[in-house]
Amino acid sequence: MNPTEAAELLGHAAAFDNRNPSAAAAVAWAAALDDVPLDADAKAAVALYYRTPPQDPKDRLWILPHHIKALRSKIRSERLENFQYEPLPDETVPEYLVRYKGQVQAIASGRVAAPSGRLELEGGADRFMHELESRGLSFGGEAADAETAEADLVDSVRRSGPLGVECPACLAAIGRPCKSPGGSEKQPMGKPRATPHSARLRASKGESELAAEERLARENAIKARSAQHLAREAEDIPDAVIVDEGAAS
Repeated sequence: MNPTEAAELLGHAAAFDNRNPSAAAAVAWAAALDDVPLDADAKAAVALYYRTPPQDPKDRLWILPHHIKALRSKIRSERLENFQYEPLPDETVPEYLVRYKGQVQAIASGRVAAPSGRLELEGGADRFMHELESRGLSFGGEAADAETAEADLVDSVRRSGPLGVECPACLAAIGRPCKSPGGSEKQPMGKPRATPHSARLRASKGESELAAEERLARENAIKARSAQHLAREAEDIPDAVIVDEGAAS
């Protein structure tokens, strides 16, 4: 859009808001709308802007260049709402790009009538219901059990791995990391653990939870191995050398 065209657009806006267009304003608008042509959609954007009342009735509507760009783009996008490109047989990629761009521009500009309706599923209502049922959906008849439906929904969105189950140890919800014991004002439920609890790992693999006696036995075995390790380290420490200060002097 050049200054002359911008001046014409400002004159069109003045019919709505009674502004006094100037040469300086035309130059400024041309600079802001240098990539927007003066066409019917640009003028339609002005009408669309003033067709919508302000949120506060006391406010005065005053269109600016960015309103022109946004509303003109909206007008052109609405024409493409039901557009679907139909390729030609044996069409090459360059041919596709040229034809696709040409069709989009023709419909968006209004030179070619926009598609009047969305594509419909062939086969009528019976085919439609069959497609729904093939995807596990059903309508009519007896309602499914609520708890079963909820369980199926959880299974469908369940994450894989340990975070896909609730932690039996800290009760962390599905998708949430395990928490360490204790807490503070910033972390009232405890800090997130870098690794999930072993009970959660077992649950994610479908393994049953350990009995209290077996769990206690494992903990005692771990403590025993730790004690043995510390004992070996103590044996490797050399005896301290006692220095007789009197003899040294």
